[in-house]
Amino acid sequence: MTKLRDSAIRIQDVILVVLILSIAIGFSYYVINYPQDKIVERFMSYEKIIMAITQHLKIVVISSLMAIGTSVPLGIILTRPKFKKFAPRVLSIVNIGQTIPSLAIVALFVGILGIGINTAILALWIYSLLPILNNTLVGIIGVDKSIIEAAKGMGMQPKRILFKIEVPLALPVMVAGIRTAVTINIGTAIFAAFVGGGGLGDLIIAGNNVNRWQILVLGATLPALMAILSDIAFGIVERKTTI
Repeated sequence: MTKLRDSAIRIQDVILVVLILSIAIGFSYYVINYPQDKIVERFMSYEKIIMAITQHLKIVVISSLMAIGTSVPLGIILTRPKFKKFAPRVLSIVNIGQTIPSLAIVALFVGILGIGINTAILALWIYSLLPILNNTLVGIIGVDKSIIEAAKGMGMQPKRILFKIEVPLALPVMVAGIRTAVTINIGTAIFAAFVGGGGLGDLIIAGNNVNRWQILVLGATLPALMAILSDIAFGIVERKTTI
């Protein structure tokens, strides 16, 4: 029964992915081949759409990898006995990045780094730290203490316990935090266009400026579909890491 259920979930994922890709490709084809007027016809092309998607993915991937590279090691360190007392303070500091509106963070770094993709990446990095850090802490701290005690009784060293028991058991929770952060990043990366960072936000701004719904809706639809695809992918990874 379990195998059948797992198989059904995989089939649903594949069907949903095919459906999402079909919508993205189909709507892009519609906008380019059936433009509402000459302005849309001159402005839109497959090259522009691919470039916008590539820029968007670049911003999301780099900022997300930076957040993972920062939050996961920091979360592991804060679960160690010597540093546990600092965890609430660190979380409070990181939480500031979540309480400030995303567009405000992007605008804030314009004054520091100027306009461009680096400003957007740094802002998104800060904005995505909390979900990963919080889930890393919760996942490792939530590991059953009896399992850790049993490992100690077998003579395992703390480092070995961490990487062979605590991290593997906490991995599904950690992946869930990464899943949340990446999904948020995909939507928030739209604001990169306001600081010259490019991405799919350029289509939204252009569509709004020329008052053409096809460009505007395409720019809003593609990030939404991208976020759903990301959620599906990380959902699969999350299930695979569950022991």
